[in-house]
Amino acid sequence: MTAVYSATQGTTTNTTSAAASTSAAQNVASNTELSSDFETFLKMLTVQMQNQDPLNPIESSDYAVQLATFSSVEQQVQTNDLLQSLGAQMGVIGMAQIAGWVGMEARSDASVQFDGAPITLAPEPASTADQAFLIVRNATGTVVQTSEVPTTSDYVEWAGVDDNGEPFPSGTYTFELENFAHDEYLSTMGVEAYGHIIEARAEGTNTVLVMKGGAEVDAQDISALREPA
Repeated sequence: MTAVYSATQGTTTNTTSAAASTSAAQNVASNTELSSDFETFLKMLTVQMQNQDPLNPIESSDYAVQLATFSSVEQQVQTNDLLQSLGAQMGVIGMAQIAGWVGMEARSDASVQFDGAPITLAPEPASTADQAFLIVRNATGTVVQTSEVPTTSDYVEWAGVDDNGEPFPSGTYTFELENFAHDEYLSTMGVEAYGHIIEARAEGTNTVLVMKGGAEVDAQDISALREPA
């Protein structure tokens, strides 16, 4: 199933019918395979009956057990098909709800597009840290800035300027936090930042959000939403 809502086009493109067709085709294929297996089973059972020892025939209860076993497998396959179909339908419902997120700002640890406007960060320093440093990396992973930040969970506005006050080039940036206690290194962790959602896309039973700058984030990894500043 693929359903896409794009902020740039302002329209929703749902290929639910295609997903339904795909699901139906998969179910037909599964049922066809099941039917073929059942015919094979009956042929084998017939051969078994024809070649049994007349003096020691197979008990009817044995046949009943074999038929019951196959019936159980058949029901399980049909149940799996039903669950897959329901999962696809639930994905469509979730897509309809999340399409409303397009145009909003989402908080995640994905890379964020910088175009000159400050970026809101949500650092979470280690509980035992008495000093924390914000590490900024550009699209190639190169560290372009390191600066000390408070050891609190308060939002931090990254202005996107270097130590001389010159703005960094437009592009995508990621953020990390290095934690220290008594001048000893503790850990490095990702820092969540607010980025602009431009598209929501369903992929199977998951919904993927495309951020400005091209980063893709699973909807379940979004920790907060807000209206654009």
